[in-house]
Amino acid sequence: MNENLPPLVLDLDGSLRAMERPGLARIDLTDWQERVRFGCTRRDWRAFSAHLDALFPDVHGPVLMGSGDFHHVSAFLIARQRRHAGLHVLVCDNHPDNMRFPFGIHCGSWVAHVARMPHVACVDVVGICSPDVGWAHAWENHLWPLFRGRVRYWTIGAKLGWMRALREAARNFDDVASLVRALRRELSGAQTPLYLSIDKDVLSESVARTNWDQGRLLLDDLLSIIDAAAPRIKGSDITGEVSIHRYRTRWKRWLSSLDGQPDIDPDDLIRWQRQQIEVNGVLLDALVQSQVEHFD
Repeated sequence: MNENLPPLVLDLDGSLRAMERPGLARIDLTDWQERVRFGCTRRDWRAFSAHLDALFPDVHGPVLMGSGDFHHVSAFLIARQRRHAGLHVLVCDNHPDNMRFPFGIHCGSWVAHVARMPHVACVDVVGICSPDVGWAHAWENHLWPLFRGRVRYWTIGAKLGWMRALREAARNFDDVASLVRALRRELSGAQTPLYLSIDKDVLSESVARTNWDQGRLLLDDLLSIIDAAAPRIKGSDITGEVSIHRYRTRWKRWLSSLDGQPDIDPDDLIRWQRQQIEVNGVLLDALVQSQVEHFD
């Protein structure tokens, strides 16, 4: 590992305390968990971003940030990539994360925020199996970035008839292998800078358990995508850890309950977190190697 590219843990929920790796750096953000987790107001987001910006190292490797409830922190990380004009953002996720959230930003709406950033050319969200892209949830999706080609969905086994009028906003595949082959072809044919964000809920439950509904990819599928993207990667993050938090805020308790996150047995939690850390190690090996080889 290049010592100039240490992985960085944003410790928001304690789920990565057992993660050990040479050179691993940490920023303690646990005091922000209640305000930022799942979602936050624009005011809290600005305050959090300013606080984190003051602590952030100039040089770092892949960023780990805990539960998928914090996936909107990727928006902060991508905003810091503004020196890379025409940035292609590749999100591996079981959910589109392009949903409406009128109160600010949250883990299911951040893609729409990123798509508005001037330095971002487009966002591809790959591996979606969630019903969030089905007809019943069509109204919840931000349609304008889809129509403009700023956001594209790569889905598996989805019913996307409602998206016919949205140009080429979605590509649906019968199986994971077909999606990975098509994505590798597209990635290998491009040269623009790329930011890779991985939510491990894109993986099958047989690989790593999260507290969200999960997709179908296996670890080798994810590694194949990283391999194809590697020459272009300028930054990356990993989320999707499993952790438990009891919200003090009533509106967060209500909204999170609508997402159907299950209760987790404490013994399962320990076992799942160990499994997650093993998967993180494999992903970090692949991501760090790509940045060592192509660091600029």
